[in-house]
Amino acid sequence: MEKLRVLLWGGFIMSLYLVYSQWTADYAVVKKTPTNNTVSATMPRSAQPLQGSPPSTNTLLFSDSKPELYSLEQNETNKSAQAPTNLVTLSNDVLEIKINPDRGADIVNAVLLGYFLSKDDTENRVQLLSLSEDSYHYFQTGLLSTENNNNPEPNHQQPFLYIRTSGANDGSKSAIFRWESGNIAVNKTYTLTPGSFEVKLAYEIINKGYSVYPYVQYSQIIKKDAKVERSMFDVETYSFDGGIIFNGESYEKLHPEDLVEKPVMTSHLNGWLANIKHHFVVAAIPEAEDSFSYQATYDEDRSLEKISAVGETTKTVFPGTTQKEEMSFYIGPKLQSKLKELRPGLERSVDYGALSFLSKPLFWLLDKIHSFVGNWGLSIILVTFCIKLVFYRLAESSGKSMARMRLLAPRIKAIQERFKDDKQAAGQATMELYKKEKVNPLAGCWPMLVQIPFFIAFYWVLLESVEIRQAPFFLWIQDLSSRDPYFILPILMGAGMFFQQKLNPPPPDPMQAKVMSFLPVVFTGMFAFFPSGLVLYWLTNSLLSIAQQWRLNKKFGTKTPMGSGSGGDGG
Repeated sequence: MEKLRVLLWGGFIMSLYLVYSQWTADYAVVKKTPTNNTVSATMPRSAQPLQGSPPSTNTLLFSDSKPELYSLEQNETNKSAQAPTNLVTLSNDVLEIKINPDRGADIVNAVLLGYFLSKDDTENRVQLLSLSEDSYHYFQTGLLSTENNNNPEPNHQQPFLYIRTSGANDGSKSAIFRWESGNIAVNKTYTLTPGSFEVKLAYEIINKGYSVYPYVQYSQIIKKDAKVERSMFDVETYSFDGGIIFNGESYEKLHPEDLVEKPVMTSHLNGWLANIKHHFVVAAIPEAEDSFSYQATYDEDRSLEKISAVGETTKTVFPGTTQKEEMSFYIGPKLQSKLKELRPGLERSVDYGALSFLSKPLFWLLDKIHSFVGNWGLSIILVTFCIKLVFYRLAESSGKSMARMRLLAPRIKAIQERFKDDKQAAGQATMELYKKEKVNPLAGCWPMLVQIPFFIAFYWVLLESVEIRQAPFFLWIQDLSSRDPYFILPILMGAGMFFQQKLNPPPPDPMQAKVMSFLPVVFTGMFAFFPSGLVLYWLTNSLLSIAQQWRLNKKFGTKTPMGSGSGGDGG
């Protein structure tokens, strides 16, 4: 039994190591490796399709050379990019975006007004889109004509004229831009509504000529990866930061190293594309029920990732008529209720991992409890209590086994001393003792194994839910998403684990005993740098386990010792 218990503890530590290993495997900075599998991407009219795909104006990927990122005109004496100075700002009470009329009237900067980089920093807000020199991240949108001509198009390379910013009676604000060439004019309007992280984009295509104007709509995310220092204790840096494509039912994470070897090209209805990071998401959401071709590539030389959605159905504007197109962006925190309202499936950008089928109901329970108690720390305690309550009978079965094993510990130790030179005989005598006293040494282990997936699922809920980000508990714990500044919770957790061990039968083997006694120290050191909400969860779970095991030990300790021959299971 003791050996199996050591293996279980070792397995749990190994699972933590595997989580860490998976983080580093999934999210570490990509190393440059030579490759011959490249994709040619140039300007729209001379664009080449991805390898292995038929030529089509609906499957174009666009590129920007670095000197042309910020302005249309290149400075011949200075090849470096010049940041735009005439950005148009549009904001509501939660989001501020900036639009560059010189390049497609696209959103190139976005700041969350109610989210700050740290709890104590109330000046530097979270910036999700930017045109910084070292790490840029922004949208490119526009329309492509499906005619084979050289006429200008209202794409992300073209300058737009800023018309005005206006407000409406419902509190919404809109910024209007206009592009015109020949007989085609396009009004491009962005709209923000109060309290919403959704940005609505509407096109009004006006055909003033005498021939039809066929077109498709597109949007894409351009992202240059920043080289950041990784810390094994910094949870945020090891959360997935990269692109995803949703196919209407599930999504695929886009890893740069995979895109180098095999760029993505796929078609979906009700899909969307996004870039997710810890607690936040930037998504481009085409109209529902429209088929779009989704593509993703990665340029190693520039650490540049591009994710595109190009309409597969050609729309037509007849002479003398006007056509309207719409799409949405979400630029904000991963608030699941808000995401689901915008587009069913968008809430899946909250990355709970393989156990999301358990994590989602646990988050639902956590959120419901918070709606009553108003404190996320107290909600964590109550959800942990609910989990323990669900598994009470299983834990009681495990506790009974532990209590019985504790009563048998002196007799097992005597057997080992008697047969210290014959391990086979010692094992056989021990098994006979278990059989005589009707004790199953494995009975206390299986309930623990059943509970482990739920514990891991709740771990991911606490790790990934933005609702808990920078949320206070009480006293010195003012940010449940950061480590305990005074390490009080980790120390209490380690003390609880140590006391919990004392309630369980001691390992008869001295080496096993040393390993078990050292585990609380290991966990204390490891959890000292974990978010305090996770430590609070583990501490609460340990205290509840201690209370249950204490009751069972007291209950079985008052019975006639099993060695007296009375047998029974103690009730």
